[in-house]
Amino acid sequence: ENYLEGDPTCLYNAAQALRSIQHLYGIIPRVFGKGPAAKQVWDLLCRLNKEDQGSPPKGSTTSCIDQLLLIDRAIDFTSVMATQLTYEGLIDELFGIKNSTATFPGDKFVSADDATPEVTAREKKRVILNSSEELFAELRDCNFTAVGAALSKKARVIKTQLDERHNDKSVQEIKQFVSRLPQMLANKQSLATHTAIAEYIKETTDSFEFHDTIQCEEDFLNCVDNEKACPFIEDLIAQKAPLTKVLRLICLQCVTGSGFKPKLLEYYKRELVQVYGLKTWLTLCNLEKCGLLRPQTANRQYTVLRKTLHLTMDESELDDNEKSYLSSKYVPLVVRLSEHIAKNKGWTGIVDVLSSLPGPTVDELQTLQPRMVRRNSISSENSSSLESPRVILVFFIGGCTYHEISALRSISQQEDSNVEYVVLTTKLINGNTFIESLMENDSFNIY
Repeated sequence: ENYLEGDPTCLYNAAQALRSIQHLYGIIPRVFGKGPAAKQVWDLLCRLNKEDQGSPPKGSTTSCIDQLLLIDRAIDFTSVMATQLTYEGLIDELFGIKNSTATFPGDKFVSADDATPEVTAREKKRVILNSSEELFAELRDCNFTAVGAALSKKARVIKTQLDERHNDKSVQEIKQFVSRLPQMLANKQSLATHTAIAEYIKETTDSFEFHDTIQCEEDFLNCVDNEKACPFIEDLIAQKAPLTKVLRLICLQCVTGSGFKPKLLEYYKRELVQVYGLKTWLTLCNLEKCGLLRPQTANRQYTVLRKTLHLTMDESELDDNEKSYLSSKYVPLVVRLSEHIAKNKGWTGIVDVLSSLPGPTVDELQTLQPRMVRRNSISSENSSSLESPRVILVFFIGGCTYHEISALRSISQQEDSNVEYVVLTTKLINGNTFIESLMENDSFNIY
């Protein structure tokens, strides 16, 4: 709407949402932002605040949110194009999560107790995914390679708990066991569900095609051979692989190489149009308009960001804290920016880096009012520090991925962290849904 059609309604709605949040929770003292859309939303919010000046104050005079970080999706396409390797991220990549619900084929959900296994196998299984389920809360941010071990550990715990009923017990102990039984059975059902989901995902992640795709992405993210035609992409085009997958890899190569040499860009365009048809041309025009396909410039934007902000790291370079929350060898740019703001309380130290990103930078002070102390916060109860955690509201304008949310959630749970991140976004996206939103419909006629 905003970048292709020039319709800024979504930015106005974003500013209205922030205005409503400030009415409920008070004026947010510090505001940071980066990107054209972030600046537009901030300017609209300032205008809306001026309209409110004549009316009596609404809500709290002090805010329980310390800082606001406005992020335009256009400053970081890399994190969207790369495959998410967390458990929740892979569910979204392969099956799609809509309104916290994913739909799976039914065949792996058939249990021995099922009265009608044929019917269950035929029907689609809808699974609600949120942190109210204890097991999913544990698994959602894990790298998928760690999910199998976590499920095995959980299975052993449940088996031990259920085997307790065979021991000689007093009436009181039996009563206690019976009272815990519904929770145990719920855990057992939860384990069966997530084991089935993990089996579906494993079928894809074990394939050579998936490994080749991940290897290709890692090469691009590490700036290896991203200035010439990629043989893997050429093979995918020759096999007429799904267009979304091919475009996603081409766009990743483009954004990590800070653009394509004109000859390479024309080569990819010609190959795509010849194999997938003339309708692909309109999609390529849309991708160019949004900055996902563009000619190379002298400014090596991604290379600078990668080294300065440590976006990619080898396992040997990671400390124990980072190993615990990095689900892949790539850390989203927004996560690094959020970490920097949390530690330095501003852009101090990375102003030069920010200048290489598109669009203006926002750094504003809205009020000098002291923050409102938050009570009954989950994170404050778990925090070892006596000081209540600072709250940073990260607003993704243009969508964010589950991987980015997982990384923010994980760094806030580190022992030395006293920051709680709250994520606000216009949409939850992945590389496929993002590319599809920019693709032109098949149904048009050429005269």
